[in-house]
Amino acid sequence: MTRGRARMPMRGGCRPSLRRQFQPHVPFDMAHCESSFPRVTEKPDDKSLSEALVKRNQDLTPNSTEQATITALVTKLQTVIDALVVAPATFEAAVVEEARPVGSFKKGTMITGTNIADVVIILRTLPTREAVNALGQRVITDLKTHSPKEAMSLVQQEKGFDVVTGDATVKCLISTIPINIKKLEPDLHLPAKLMADHLAAIRHVRWCEENAAHVSIKVLVRLIKDLRQRYSGLNCLSPWLIDLLAHHAIMSNPTRTPLPINRSFRRVLELLSSGIFLPCSIGILDPCELGGGRAHVHIPLEQMDTLSRTAQTLLRVLAHGGYRQILNLEGAADVTSNVTQWGTVIVAPSQPVYVKVETPANGQGTLIGMEGQQAY
Repeated sequence: MTRGRARMPMRGGCRPSLRRQFQPHVPFDMAHCESSFPRVTEKPDDKSLSEALVKRNQDLTPNSTEQATITALVTKLQTVIDALVVAPATFEAAVVEEARPVGSFKKGTMITGTNIADVVIILRTLPTREAVNALGQRVITDLKTHSPKEAMSLVQQEKGFDVVTGDATVKCLISTIPINIKKLEPDLHLPAKLMADHLAAIRHVRWCEENAAHVSIKVLVRLIKDLRQRYSGLNCLSPWLIDLLAHHAIMSNPTRTPLPINRSFRRVLELLSSGIFLPCSIGILDPCELGGGRAHVHIPLEQMDTLSRTAQTLLRVLAHGGYRQILNLEGAADVTSNVTQWGTVIVAPSQPVYVKVETPANGQGTLIGMEGQQAY
């Protein structure tokens, strides 16, 4: 027996919601369910793979000369910027709040051959193009005054400006204090999205220092960056996505202890192959954004498909002992675009499954994602 009057049904009955509720799936990850799939054979001996990964990391790590050169240039730039912060009256075009190193240089994941460091310069005033140009001229003038014998040049960029020497480059990325972001005008100031991205880079560095300082994570980041440079299918992996993926592959396991480099390298390819960065996957939540949204949602659908099938091909090659070709230790052929043979096994590149279908009924195109599911 219920209290009160019985409610009359709605006219026309219940109307279901027209929009399907998004329910992300969790990609298969053997590290979290290994006990449910007991092995019927012995674990493969990955000693040779571990040695190859260590050797490749050594080849990718900048030598002491490269590190000393870029560190010295960053230090000189930081000294010049600090002088403008302490004495703002000496520079009228803008008011400098602070400068912070970011990116691979600050995280300790630089790759040899790219002796480039990133520094975010935060302005308290609004970042007009004229102010940024004047700041660049002032910085290069002060640097030449402090080091008259060193050849330096200034290159103006959309994101700020570059300080270039013969052996190193520092990219100065301009931003402003958060309260100024909403005040920016597209025709007068630098793009607001760039300003927000540069502030996010500072948050990314802080998170990595607190959570991803383990040496194995830095090694894995360097190895993934190397794969991205050599295999075009991995180009959509941003530096921040690589940081999150490496941390997840090493630290996200039932014991919360770092996995060895051979297991974590294999796990990266397994996760990408299983669709961790596909449209309906829960992926990896961004720890530096409010709400903790999925970090991979900015990747176009076609590139998501390319990323997964490239990783699937690499994983099959790795499973049949082709790790030296994957790591570029021997062989020159691209194993992701050519049919290769490993003993009696032939590995063919995975084929695309994403198709973009346009429906002209309303004049707008509809994107059909994996397995024919509409992508929202």
